[in-house]
Amino acid sequence: MKPVRLWFKKDGLAVYISHLDMNRCMTRAVRRADIPLWYTEGFNPHPYMTFLMPLPLGQAGLKEPLDIRIEGEMTFGEIKKRLNSVMPEGIEIVDVAKPEHKPNEIAAAEYEIDVWFENAGEAEGFSAGAKAIIDSGVLNAEKRSKKGIKTVNLCELVKKFEISSSENRVFIKTILAAGNTVNLNAELLLSSLLSEFSAEDVDRNIVRTRLLREDLSIFE
Repeated sequence: MKPVRLWFKKDGLAVYISHLDMNRCMTRAVRRADIPLWYTEGFNPHPYMTFLMPLPLGQAGLKEPLDIRIEGEMTFGEIKKRLNSVMPEGIEIVDVAKPEHKPNEIAAAEYEIDVWFENAGEAEGFSAGAKAIIDSGVLNAEKRSKKGIKTVNLCELVKKFEISSSENRVFIKTILAAGNTVNLNAELLLSSLLSEFSAEDVDRNIVRTRLLREDLSIFE
């Protein structure tokens, strides 16, 4: 049994594939690619396949991790080639490698967010206002958790925040807390900032560029 970490890109219309359907999609792809998956033991054996940090619906990812285990020997290059030959549009295997870090080492995620407004004035105003709020250290919002809904200061979960505007477009590059215990959805951060100014965007694009560890080094 050999552990393998698949890194995939998810964009285009594929961002609207839910996590449950994504699980089914990847399971079918691995089988169609004839990858010798390792199956769990017990009464109901199933292929070992774990998404380390599932993407929220509607968000793209440039390098998302999926752990599998295989039987026998197959090169990483062959696994990548076989899988990409059967992947649906919008999903691409960008790398296959040996897992270097444990899943519980994921502590943050880096995002690039584009937001479009009706005009340049609205974009500039939102950019300045959002920066002021993050700099103030206080942005309260209701956040859903396993224990229910509670009010959380989102600024405490923002590790880095850069924002600028050009014409009617706002660019945000941010690092947010991510992991099994503490996690901030980029959509919640953006919606909360917009709500502070009763602002309305005409379009948005949220891309998770990479996952990071506690010291903000790259998770591999």
